[in-house]
Parts: sequence; C-alpha cells; structure tokens
Amino acid sequence: MARFILNETSYHGAGAIAEIANEAQARGFKKAFVASDPDLIEFLVTKKVLDVLDGAGLDYELFSEIQPNPTIENVQEGVRRFKGSGADYIIAIGGGSSIDTAKAVGIIINNPGFADVRSLEGAAETKNKSVPVFAVPTTAGTAAEVTINYVVTDAQNKRKMVCVDPHDIPVVAFVDPDMMASMPAGLTAATGMDALTHAIEGYITLGAWELSDMFHLKAIEVISRTLRGAVQNTPEGREGMALGQYIAGMGFSNVGLGIVHSMAHPLGALYDTPHGIANAIILPTVLEYNAEATGDKYKYIAEAMGVEGVDAMSQEGYRKAAIDAVRQLSLDVGIPQDLKSIVKPDDVPFLAQSAYDDACRPGNPKDTSVEDIAGLYNSLL
Repeated sequence: MARFILNETSYHGAGAIAEIANEAQARGFKKAFVASDPDLIEFLVTKKVLDVLDGAGLDYELFSEIQPNPTIENVQEGVRRFKGSGADYIIAIGGGSSIDTAKAVGIIINNPGFADVRSLEGAAETKNKSVPVFAVPTTAGTAAEVTINYVVTDAQNKRKMVCVDPHDIPVVAFVDPDMMASMPAGLTAATGMDALTHAIEGYITLGAWELSDMFHLKAIEVISRTLRGAVQNTPEGREGMALGQYIAGMGFSNVGLGIVHSMAHPLGALYDTPHGIANAIILPTVLEYNAEATGDKYKYIAEAMGVEGVDAMSQEGYRKAAIDAVRQLSLDVGIPQDLKSIVKPDDVPFLAQSAYDDACRPGNPKDTSVEDIAGLYNSLL
C-alpha cells in the first residue's frame, strides 16, 4: 500500500497571487499572519502580496524575522507573535525558510504539546491540522508549498531536524513565476539544482513507484530544459522552473529522498551552506555511488535530461551519460564542483554521523554506512 498527499488547491502562472484575496474571502478568513524574510521585504517582493491584501481591504500582520536556515528560536518567536496577532491564517512568502517556519508555527499553534519544536522531528504524532497556510514560493527549488516536510535548524546541537507531517501541508499554493523573477542568478541556480536533486533522488529512492515516477521523470525533463534559461532570467525559464520544482515536490514529498539530502543537511547546520549549493555539489558523486543499486533507472534519467542515443547504450554507458548530464548542467549554471571551500577535514566524522542519522538516509537505494558517507565527503575535498 502507498499513500499520496497533495495540497487541495494550487494556482500556477504569472499573476497567480491575485487569487490570494479571493481564496481568503471565500474561506471567511479575517486576518493574515504574513511570514516572510528581511531580504524579500527590502527588495519589495513581499510588497506584491501585501498590495493584493491592501487592494481587497484584508487585514494582516507582518512577521519578518526569518533566517535562511530557520532555527528553533525563530519558530518559537513566530508562535509568540502569531498568538498576539489575532490572525486566523498564515501567508508564507519566500523560499523553504519562510514556508518551513510557517508550517512549524501553524502546527504548534494547533498542537501546543509540541511547543519545544524538537519533538516535531521525524514523523511527529500531531493530532490537529496546522493553522491554514497559503504558500507563495519566491524560489524555484524546495517545493515546500506542496510537501509534507519542513526543516528546522537546532543551532545548539548543530543539526537540521527533518520534520514529516501530513497535517502541515499548505491548503493553497500560489506558484507565480513573477514572484521568482527577482532571484539573483546564483540563488536561481542553487534552488534549481535543489529541485533537480528532489526529482532524481525521488525517482531512485526505495519508496518510488509508478505514480511518483510519473512526476519525477517529468520534473527532470522540465528542469533540465529550463534551468539555464531561468538563471538568465528569461520568462520561459522562470515559468518552466516554477512548474518543474512543484512537480518534483508532488513526488518526493510522498516517497522520500536519499543520502544527497542527508549529506547536505549537516552542511547547512554546521556552516550555514545554502541547501541547494550543498545538494548540487554532492549529487553527481552520490549518483556514481548509487548507480549499481538503480537497475535501468539512469537510462530514463539520461533520456529526460535530453541525452541522445540512449537506447543504443550499455548499462555502463547510460549510467555515465546520466551522471555527466547532471554534472554539465551544474557547471553550466555556475555551481562549485567540490566542498574544498566549505568543509573542514576535521569535521568529516561529525558530518558523516549526522548524515547517517538523517531522516532521508533510509530512503537511499543503496545500503550505506557512516564510513561510506565519510568517504563520499572526503572524495569531494
């Protein structure tokens, strides 16, 4: 038996945020708690949504103290502010950071027994649905607007907590490429490679099956075709990536990931490395490591990435072609190719143990060990 969960409503395309007012009014919501981050407020991205609310005469309170890798303290401050706001729903505007913070806040408000935040790690047994969340992604990467996952950093213990809870899924997603147009090229590349990692890891994870494969192969195809354009800020590239990352989210949220994510999470916790950059650097190396446990799946990854002549290739040939295509895309969009400037060699044992303990590791197609993961980190130094 397999379970599949998606958000109940999503709007796609330029101008989709105009529907926020209609959805809020149709649901009888009175006041929004708007969660966003300081950069989006400074660059007037958040203002686009506030203008929609102002235009419809809808009340809101703004909460903007959200860090790129949101912490337990971040979430607890959000809970405190929500309680004092009189709001009855949350509008999360941003990348995974804002949406993840909103999910955690929404869950704790309706499940106060989890106010310590740490108890939400893994598959927490919450009883009640989150406060309703409207999610407005401003990056084409995490797909937090359609997943049942969120990540909170435990700064004290230098680790990222992966939380998986069907009660946290946003009720409505507004996937508007215009909200992503102000992303700088480096962030577009990093978040785009995060989305590709979701699609590829979701396709080869142990929990994958035909329904999820359908989403992941289409996501690989769309992302491979449009990421370079998105980095150059073309409208077609932005639209393609807005869709591609969402399709990937529909899949991986339901079947899990693997050790690319397990290895990326400790880098974010220890060094504040942007999650997409960490994934992008690690992905080709882990694809080589996992190849023997993936049957013929790399053949279809290579095809989806636009490699020609795949049918005539041997297994070794199409596996290499898939990995080379991933590496080439990463190079083309300016991603670093190793961890030399990020990882201190002395930290590898801690990183490897953290990665092994990570919630994404059991989904990896190949059985692994702390020693294997340490070897993968070292090979990237």
